[in-house]
Amino acid sequence: MNKFVFCEVLVLLKVCTGTQKTLNIHGKKSVDCSEILRNDPSVKGSNGVYTIYPDRTNAKKVFCDMTTNGGGWTAIQKRVDGSTDFYRTWKEYKEGFGNPSHDYWIGNDVVHQLTKNRPQKLRVGLQRYSGEKGYAEYSHFAVGNEDSKYKLTLSGYIGTIGNSLDIQNGMMFTTKDQDNDELGSINCANRYFGGWWYKACHATNLNGLYAKSALLDPKYNTWKSWTSNHEAFKTTVLMIRPVRF
Repeated sequence: MNKFVFCEVLVLLKVCTGTQKTLNIHGKKSVDCSEILRNDPSVKGSNGVYTIYPDRTNAKKVFCDMTTNGGGWTAIQKRVDGSTDFYRTWKEYKEGFGNPSHDYWIGNDVVHQLTKNRPQKLRVGLQRYSGEKGYAEYSHFAVGNEDSKYKLTLSGYIGTIGNSLDIQNGMMFTTKDQDNDELGSINCANRYFGGWWYKACHATNLNGLYAKSALLDPKYNTWKSWTSNHEAFKTTVLMIRPVRF
């Protein structure tokens, strides 16, 4: 079982509540979870909420996976219990919302900042209500700035769940109040109750509605290439980490 702790990276100290540890990290403000792990290797294996500084100035609380494939992953999306509504406005997706210890979206501006800083890979982790788990990894993942409508660029798929996200490659982000998809007069975000890189409309809708069971409906948080239908998942997580880690 993973050990969860709640950590804060400060200018001079990293303090982890739930442990007896206080460590000097020489005033460094970590831009992401990989830097937190590099600055303090002892947090390896300690998944939890940490504070990062994507632009070296402004703090952002995020969920860090410090266990999967060596750790150092920054979660940009996490859904475990349906406690947060993902049918949100452009501004909310831009700034981020939710609680990183449960369900949250990190914010499109932060995703852009992190993928602009250094080349990133993306890992998608899914769990079905049956308990089965699967993943997809992309060796290159980037999101443009707001002027580009947070355009998605990705490549280099490997994994066990199929390449559903490739259909959204090159698309701009769409929300219920800003339609950037390819479906003409129909807004895919309004049809499928999420904010996403919709095309016309999707083969995966991980920011769609959350179900309490494995319902079959494209309005839910689905990834069609794994289940061959639009099955809702129990948990989803999108995580990024620098390619050179």
